[in-house]
Amino acid sequence: MNKVVTDADEAIRDIEDGMTLMLGGFGLCGLPENCIAALVKKGVKQLTCISNNAGVDDFGIGLMLKQRQVKKMISSYVGENAEFERQLLSGELEVDLIPQGTLATRCMAAGYGMPAIFTPAGVGTEVAIGKEVRNFNGKDYLMEMAFDADFAIVKAWKGDTMGNLIYKSTARNFNPVMAMAGKITIAEVEELVEAGELEPDHIHTPGIYVHRIFQGKDYEKRIEHRTVRSKE
Repeated sequence: MNKVVTDADEAIRDIEDGMTLMLGGFGLCGLPENCIAALVKKGVKQLTCISNNAGVDDFGIGLMLKQRQVKKMISSYVGENAEFERQLLSGELEVDLIPQGTLATRCMAAGYGMPAIFTPAGVGTEVAIGKEVRNFNGKDYLMEMAFDADFAIVKAWKGDTMGNLIYKSTARNFNPVMAMAGKITIAEVEELVEAGELEPDHIHTPGIYVHRIFQGKDYEKRIEHRTVRSKE
């Protein structure tokens, strides 16, 4: 099975209006920059995006928000993006804010083939509105449904032609759990090698989860806030 595609445009060729996408990354770290740029160029709309956050105004999912491509954001963090805030407060954008651990576990549940998980996070808060609560051993838990995403789009450091992936440092973040969870998983990598070249013990995402892979280019790898220690 040939999983290698030429570029981001080919990788996202069948993403259509109204679909649900998972996008890896945390802040601006580990973002699938090439695929996001291709989605912006393609102009697909009415998307539901599952991601930790929505980038910033001129980078990441923020670029898609600017073009009104996103109908709904499912995320755990709103800050750093003025356009996100504006669309949320004006009612233009539907937003489902959920605890970060719940976001990760709902991704994991989808990858494991579990329909739902139970978590104490959010019990007794607005997060629990409309959700089933069950008591286990004297403690209440919310039932949260596994995500159902048409595509998962992730970014890795290295990958091979069979789709095996290695992430680097904090860019690992949400990428591994999302890679498991999409009906179709697209991986863009900084370095693409032949099958067998990656050390098996170093692989984070086995290729069985990945359907399309390509070597990306021109990564900016922005930093939201550079903080340095003052000189002695």
